[in-house]
Amino acid sequence: VEITHGRVAMLASLGFLVGEQVEGSSFLFDASVTGPAIDHFQQVPTPFWGLLGAVIFTVEASRVQRAWQNPFEADKLYLLKDDYTPGDYAFDPLKLSAGKDVEWLN
Repeated sequence: VEITHGRVAMLASLGFLVGEQVEGSSFLFDASVTGPAIDHFQQVPTPFWGLLGAVIFTVEASRVQRAWQNPFEADKLYLLKDDYTPGDYAFDPLKLSAGKDVEWLN
């Protein structure tokens, strides 16, 4: 869980900085988001938040299915599968973990 929260925090920090740089440009939302980055959240159109929520739900549902044991078949609740490595989302486009042994990845 800490890995996930750390990644979200890094993306949020990056988004805050990028928001300051592209403020007022037509790059996103047809230049309707203006002013300091702290005020951008309230100016983003509502459909964007629904789409973002759907994407987050899909990613998290996939992660739960891949990581956690079925609670109806396990001895206890909240058990990870034996073959799951925390933080492994099966997404490594730069192949940074290629050739690494299981000890290193854990």
